[in-house]
Amino acid sequence: MLTKELKTKIIQENQLHPADSGSPEVQVALLTERINQLITHFQTHKKDFHSRRGLMKLVGQRKRLLEYLKRTDRERYLALISKLNLRK
Repeated sequence: MLTKELKTKIIQENQLHPADSGSPEVQVALLTERINQLITHFQTHKKDFHSRRGLMKLVGQRKRLLEYLKRTDRERYLALISKLNLRK
């Protein structure tokens, strides 16, 4: 679960303009943080298959947003994946 302070910090780091809270960059950054938190959860709870389904849904949602961003604006896509260290 993302705390309010962490969510605000992530939004401020990735927003395109001061009132931005729903651009693909912000959404991908928030999803990435939730995915990273779930991955650390699974290191201790290996048999939590119900939460694993939620993780797979988040990964799919992030993948769709990244595909949209790649299709519409290649430069923003490349900047985002390098900033979040998503691709090698």
